[in-house]
Amino acid sequence: MFGIGVPELLIILVIGLIVFGPGKLPEIGRGLGKTIREFRKVSSGIMEDEPAAGTSKQEVTNKVTESIEDKSSITVDSVRTAETLSDDEKKE
Repeated sequence: MFGIGVPELLIILVIGLIVFGPGKLPEIGRGLGKTIREFRKVSSGIMEDEPAAGTSKQEVTNKVTESIEDKSSITVDSVRTAETLSDDEKKE
């Protein structure tokens, strides 16, 4: 798993907890999980589909890049939503 062990994961979790706080961390985790799940769906769909005979490697690369950019914007939006909800709770 990318050469990351348990101690490194714990350090990342503690830093995330300090930076985002306990209220936002579950929302960020859900958003990240959804993004990874969508990325896997898209990448497996692309792998299953054979490119057309006239399709160049650059065109396939562009399609994958566009798909990843679309999915990453979903994650950014979910994090912003979580931040907004957290800010609203603090005001109350």
